[in-house]
Amino acid sequence: MQSYLGTVAAALGAAAIALLLVEVVHRVIRRLGRRSLLMTELTDHAHRPFQVAGTILAVQFGVRFSTGYAVGTAWRQVVLHVLVLAVIASAAWLVASLFVVIEDTALARFRVDVPNNRHARRVRTQVVLLRRLTIAVIVILTVGVMLMTFPAVRGIGAGVLTSAGVVGVVAALAAQSLLGNVFAGLQLAFSDAVRLDDVVVVEGEWGRIEELTLSYVVVQIWDDRRLILPTSYFTSTPFENWTRTEAAVLGTAEFDVDWAIPVQAMREELRRLVESSDLWDGRVCVLQVTDATGGMIRVRALVSAADAGSLWDLRCLVREQLVAWVRDQRPTALPRIRAEVGDGVGALPWQAVQPRRPVRRLPETEAPDDARVFGGSEDGQARSEAFVGREEHADSRR
Repeated sequence: MQSYLGTVAAALGAAAIALLLVEVVHRVIRRLGRRSLLMTELTDHAHRPFQVAGTILAVQFGVRFSTGYAVGTAWRQVVLHVLVLAVIASAAWLVASLFVVIEDTALARFRVDVPNNRHARRVRTQVVLLRRLTIAVIVILTVGVMLMTFPAVRGIGAGVLTSAGVVGVVAALAAQSLLGNVFAGLQLAFSDAVRLDDVVVVEGEWGRIEELTLSYVVVQIWDDRRLILPTSYFTSTPFENWTRTEAAVLGTAEFDVDWAIPVQAMREELRRLVESSDLWDGRVCVLQVTDATGGMIRVRALVSAADAGSLWDLRCLVREQLVAWVRDQRPTALPRIRAEVGDGVGALPWQAVQPRRPVRRLPETEAPDDARVFGGSEDGQARSEAFVGREEHADSRR
């Protein structure tokens, strides 16, 4: 009984001393690191695991030294073994928390709440995946070290090592899909193909990358549903990434109208509409006739916005307002099917309603900017060079 009481007293005394020392170190670091983000993160996130690890280590030393170095009773061996396992687990927790502190400090340098945050989102994606991989490796190593403390596991270690080749092949075949997703996640993190908060179109759904792990990717669809896909999907299946280079994007709104539509007047109405909306970013506003078959013509309005959400609203606004403009101002341009009965060479008064205001017709030599996608402005000229190539490059190939 005296031995038991001595051991308990030694353990409690060691724990008290450890807690006191940890608290002193915690207060000193907090006072010295008021202006340091790293020190602040250490005091906030690493304090608890440091406290637990220090206390368990002190208790282990107290129990070991209070009962002497000779081999004692069975209860002493069991207690010491449990304390060794606790020390290993707490040390792993402390190491993982230190890695998390370093990663959070690195992430704090990159803001994602700014308009042009492509680089910040890329770094954030890589750091988050590295954090998950680091924690997974630490957990695996910790479990392995804890198992090696059992004599039975150490005894069969030699046999396991001799058959490591066969076991490795079997494990690789069994975990082929899992390992494929893990490597695909690392490839996504460092290939810059997709990042957190990227706007993508996958499986016909338009959404945003909400979460990216080593095994799966969560896509937040525009209607707040979640599409969960394995990471290998993004390395083996084509998908659309609207914000890979920048957040600003282009979008279209198409209309099938009659041949009687005054295209220039519709173009001017589109320009007036986008200039009065705060959804337009001022880059691209183009209206073109892209098809003229089947008794109707197809008019396409191409507009730009600062991000995918604004573009969606802008496209809906353009579609709504131009439909109302055609209906109210140019009713003769509504889609129709014509049938001529009688003499086809006579003059048919098919245009029964005249425009309410005269249409200003441009000379044939004057090409408005609103009618050109690949030219007419600096943005259009840059787009032309990107898709066609500079004139001097074309001349050099002739």
